[in-house]
Amino acid sequence: MSSTLERHVVTVGGLRVGDGPAVVISRISLRGPGRATEMWRARDGVTLVEPGSAADLPAIAGAADGVVIGAAWTRDIPLVRAVAGLGLPVVVERRASATLEEWLGLADYCALECDDRVILCETGRLDLGLLRAARAASGRPVLADVSADLGLSAAVVAAGADGLIVSRPPADGPESGAGDAHRTDERRSAGEAGVRLAEEAVTLVGPLVRPETPATLPECRQAIDRVDAALATLLERRAALAGIVQTLKPVGGFQGRDMERERALVARMANRAPELGEDRLAPIMNAVIEAGLSLAEERSTAD
Repeated sequence: MSSTLERHVVTVGGLRVGDGPAVVISRISLRGPGRATEMWRARDGVTLVEPGSAADLPAIAGAADGVVIGAAWTRDIPLVRAVAGLGLPVVVERRASATLEEWLGLADYCALECDDRVILCETGRLDLGLLRAARAASGRPVLADVSADLGLSAAVVAAGADGLIVSRPPADGPESGAGDAHRTDERRSAGEAGVRLAEEAVTLVGPLVRPETPATLPECRQAIDRVDAALATLLERRAALAGIVQTLKPVGGFQGRDMERERALVARMANRAPELGEDRLAPIMNAVIEAGLSLAEERSTAD
C-alpha cells in the first residue's frame, strides 16, 4: 500500500497533480477516423492521450505523458488492463451512468497495474458534488474535463478539482486544399484559446481555494505570482465598483469618504486576516481606496 502522500500526488510529465496549485493539461483522443498517432508526438507541453484501440498503445507508451481511459470504453476490460499496464500515469474518466463506487472501483483496478499512479477525471455533464466526493473518498487527485463548457473552469477549481483538462485536436492531418488548412488552423486556435481560459481560471481562483506549502524558492515565487495575479484582478474590479459608487453618492470623490464605514470595513477584513490585523490592514486599504478615488476622478474629468 502506498503512503498517504503518494496516494494524493501523481506526477504527470513533471506536473505534480494533487498537491500545490491546480494544473491545466491538454487531452488528445485518437478515437475516430483519421486520428493517427503520429500527429501528436511533436506537441509541446504535457499531454494526455486516449487510445483509439490497442494498436495505439506502443506509440502512446513511447511518447505520451499519461494515458486516458475514456468514459466511452471503461467497460472494455481487456483494453483497460492493457492501458493500465503501459507504465504511464492513468487518468480514469467516469462513465456518465457510473456510480461513485463503480468509478472508484475501476480506479482501484487500474492502480494494481500502474503502481497506483491513478488520477480520476469527471467529464461530460460535470457533477461537481460527485467530484468532491470522489476526492474525499479515494484520496486520489481529481481532474475535470471542461472542454464542453470552458465557462465552468472557475467553478470547477472552486469546487476543489486538482486541475482542468482541455481537449485538443491531435495536430495537422493530411490536407487536400486551402479549406482543410483553414479548418485545421481554426481547430488549433480554438484549442489554444481553451487552454488559456482554463489557465486563467486556475491562476485567479486557485490561490483562493488551494493552500500551498512550496518547498523551494522558485516554487514560492510562483505561488506568490499566482496570488498577486488574483489580487490585481480583484483590485481592478474594486476600482471599477468604486467608480460606480461615486456616481451614486450625493457627494463623490475624496470629499465624500465615509471614514466610519472604512473603519468597519478594515475590522471585517481583519476577521479574515487576523495575522495582519487592523493596524496593518488600515494603511493598505487606505491606499486601495485612494487609488480607486483617484482613478474615478480622472475618468470623470476625461468625460
